[in-house]
Amino acid sequence: MLRYFNINQKNSFNKLEKILDLRKIKQHNQSAAVKKIISDVKKGGDKAVVKYEVKFSKVSSGVKKIKFSKKEINSIAKKIDKDLKKSIDIAFDRIKRFHSKQKFLSFRYKDEFSNELSYKYLPIEKVGVYVPGGTASYPSTVLMNCIPAIVAGVKNIYLSTPGLSSAVNPAIIYAAKKCGVKEIYKIGGAQSIAALAYGTKTFKKVNKIVGPGNSFVASAKKEVFGDVGIDMIAGPSEVSIVADENSNPAWIASDLIAQAEHDVFAQSILVSNSKNLIKKVNLNIKLQLNNLPKKNIASKSIKKFGLAIYANNYNKIAKVINIIAPEHLEIELDNYKKILKKINNAGSIFIGKYSPEAMGDYIAGPNHVLPTSGSAKFSSGLSVNDFLKRHSLIKITKSGIERLGPSVINLAKHEKLEGHAN
Repeated sequence: MLRYFNINQKNSFNKLEKILDLRKIKQHNQSAAVKKIISDVKKGGDKAVVKYEVKFSKVSSGVKKIKFSKKEINSIAKKIDKDLKKSIDIAFDRIKRFHSKQKFLSFRYKDEFSNELSYKYLPIEKVGVYVPGGTASYPSTVLMNCIPAIVAGVKNIYLSTPGLSSAVNPAIIYAAKKCGVKEIYKIGGAQSIAALAYGTKTFKKVNKIVGPGNSFVASAKKEVFGDVGIDMIAGPSEVSIVADENSNPAWIASDLIAQAEHDVFAQSILVSNSKNLIKKVNLNIKLQLNNLPKKNIASKSIKKFGLAIYANNYNKIAKVINIIAPEHLEIELDNYKKILKKINNAGSIFIGKYSPEAMGDYIAGPNHVLPTSGSAKFSSGLSVNDFLKRHSLIKITKSGIERLGPSVINLAKHEKLEGHAN
């Protein structure tokens, strides 16, 4: 059941921030163990990668091949279910179409002294994509991380996913093949992040690493940042749903559970001006959980981090959402515009009763790699721009340096940089 929280009481906004912070504190920090793994991979290369894969995935220590051969890729990709293949193809086309509209144009202009000033976009040369295995083995992760890189013009995409301890998901291999991934590695965890960041005999060294993962993967990305680029430090998934007495409580419950089944640290929040709706949603959550395959995970998530926030007007509802800054926001109101114009912080916004967050996860078109844990206050979802470098080009004329040089000298001397002035 969702924990009830009345935002209309005194100091309730401060209390809400403290509740949200508790979830961040409880998430595990693996930095000490991860630093050791990264150091070992930098020194030992493939040998260290295999050592940790054997340790964490409990596979045979006699493993030698940590990269899928072309023959393996073709064979595994053919095993995909026909209907699933069709769905991946549809999703690929829709996601690519949306991201193709994000392209940035280089520009150039001349100022009044005929100085040429320009901005040039170039794709990153090599990108590594991490795709989790096990219970979180998602082909949608492949599409959402690879397609914006493709649109940006990245020529070399390398992918790593756990594939030594168990049979790899054919849908992941098919999606990777469709995206033109150059090489696919059979390694997971922090060791694969280290291998992508620094290279080994088998792993290609990349310039940027993207993709979700567990606490070890998140910590590893944080540690290698600076030596390579990363997309973001993603936390567990979250959704906030704004609804009123006219909303369908069964549908609301279903969407809250959809996030909760991801992870015990996932957060599902209902914000409503109707106490009656909150009661109905909680009743529906209880009923729907009984038939959910991932009941254990979803139940723990809802019990620990789920919230039902009662707010008696639209201004308070909007303030609540801006404090939460949710990864996913659903606005299930007939008069959604009153709330939408007040929302500043959210990763992706789903409008109306026919726009469940699951549509955005798979097939709508916009990217599902989104800021979590309140980071939507300062960042955005993955886009084509994340795979582009921007260069400024400056060409000063004789007239330009004669007219602007004195100002440069004044500024340099003020900052006591005589070398600049000279």
